[in-house]
Amino acid sequence: MTNPIIAFKNVSKVFEDNGTVVLKDINFELEEGKFYTLLGASGSGKSTILNIIAGLLDATTGDVYLDGQRINDIPINKRDVHTVFQNYALLPHMNVFENVAFPLKLKKVDKKEIERRVEEALKMVRLAGFEKRPIQKLSGGQRQRVAIARAIINEPRVVLLDEPLSALDLKLRTEMQYELRELQQRLGITFVFVTHDQEEALAMSDWIFVMNDGEIVQSGTPVDIYDEPINHFVATFIGESNILPGTMIEDYLVEFNGKRFEAVDGGMRPNEAVEVVIRPEDLQITLPEEGKLRVKVDTQLFRGVHYEIIAHDELGNEWMIHSTRKAIEGEVIGLDFTPEDIHIMRLNETEEEFDARLEEYVEMEEHEDGLIHAIEEERNEEKL
Repeated sequence: MTNPIIAFKNVSKVFEDNGTVVLKDINFELEEGKFYTLLGASGSGKSTILNIIAGLLDATTGDVYLDGQRINDIPINKRDVHTVFQNYALLPHMNVFENVAFPLKLKKVDKKEIERRVEEALKMVRLAGFEKRPIQKLSGGQRQRVAIARAIINEPRVVLLDEPLSALDLKLRTEMQYELRELQQRLGITFVFVTHDQEEALAMSDWIFVMNDGEIVQSGTPVDIYDEPINHFVATFIGESNILPGTMIEDYLVEFNGKRFEAVDGGMRPNEAVEVVIRPEDLQITLPEEGKLRVKVDTQLFRGVHYEIIAHDELGNEWMIHSTRKAIEGEVIGLDFTPEDIHIMRLNETEEEFDARLEEYVEMEEHEDGLIHAIEEERNEEKL
């Protein structure tokens, strides 16, 4: 990335009062105009990163850059960022117009210009006509929109959002996900969004950083992280997973549950111990004699869009299946899946090791393809 809008270089954070390490050597670069999500459980360090970008916390070590400028010592009001907090931080004694206009009044912007920009911001968040409405008379979703309008009124380079949807009910939260994503794309502003909600992160983001215990354990597109979790933590934190011990016999061949199956992974040592991941929605229920595996149904719950079925195989491994077909408790069923449904995780592999292995494996395959192509060309020339 040539000119990242935000960069962290070897950033760590230790709270001096109790010595708690909350960030450990964080490194990343953010491209301008993208929607980024910091995803993790409580205490993972995601909000600490947001607060360091905003200037609400100082990094203990390392450097933070905004548009190429080191901002460790730059005060909050001099940073071209705006934060939307979980509680929205609206001023209850002011109406909608006054709340949105507040940052401009602090900068002593001309009255006519304030009116123009507030009107424009409220249109963007679909609150035109709400200018005189008291904050107390707004719904949760409307307050959320006011907070976002105030965030974009100064046309910042970056908007930071600290779990802004967590207080909303499910239906409204889903609606706001669409609105936030559409607004970010329309404005072209970099959004950095903090959440513990995996579905929220998958739905809204261009790029996700999965955090655990003060570290970024995996980063990538939503599809990459869901389809290729790097370790046990990511596989269980992002969605539901069936995880079993296995052995990578050779490239494209894995053994688990006492059987060998075709896979699409490679680049590991022969007979290397691995973990095998199959998502519940990738398992197809079939007749016992037609399935790759046989399991006995223990329980099932109706989840609205599918049945969540819990079963166990002949070795005692528990399986979760998501299916539109209803099963019968106690019956034996077959499970079918494709090589693409099998995801292989190396034990204790870091993201750097994963990326290096993948790059090396791709280079090796390209080299082999080149040799095969050269041999075929040589044979064709001999025939001529």
